[in-house]
Amino acid sequence: MQKDVGKFGISDKRGRVKTSSDPYIPEEGRKEPSLCSGCKAVYKNKRWYFDPDFYEEASKDSGSHWVTCPACQKIEQNYPEGIVTLRGNYLWKHEEEIRNILKNEETRAMAKNPLERIIQINRQDDALVVETTEEKLAEHLGRALHKAHQGDLNVTWTEDHARCRVTWERIE
Repeated sequence: MQKDVGKFGISDKRGRVKTSSDPYIPEEGRKEPSLCSGCKAVYKNKRWYFDPDFYEEASKDSGSHWVTCPACQKIEQNYPEGIVTLRGNYLWKHEEEIRNILKNEETRAMAKNPLERIIQINRQDDALVVETTEEKLAEHLGRALHKAHQGDLNVTWTEDHARCRVTWERIE
C-alpha cells in the first residue's frame, strides 16, 4: 500500500496525516500505564494526566513503565516549542501581576494537559522571555495577557506549526 505524503508528512494506513512534528512524542505510542519519574504524570488511555491516586497505585505495580514524559524531556533539554517575548515600560510597572497571570494560565493549562508547561521566564535586556514546552501554550499566554492588559500582540507560527513566537508590547 502506498502512503500519501501530506503537508506534515506521511499518512497512516487509514489516510490520517500526522499533524504533530513533536520529536518527543513517539509515533508508536507508549506502553500503558507509563509513569513519569520527574513530574509524576501518568500516561493512560493514550493521554497524559495528573492523577495522584492512580500514580500512587500504579507505582506499586511491577507492570507499570517508568519514563520521562515529553514535557520533562523538553525542560531538561531546554527545547522550547513556544517563545513569548514581552516588552514595554508598562511591563516593568506591572511585572508581578503579569508574572502571576502567566503562572495562573500555566496552572490552568496543565490541569487539562500536563505537557503544557513553562520551561523558564528570564529577563533579557529590556524584555521578559517566556519559553514553553508546547506551542499552543505560548499563544494562549499571549492572548491571556492581551485580554487582561491590552497592548500590541503578534502571534507567528512556523509553516509546519512546530514553533510559535508571540510578542506582546505595551507602552504606557
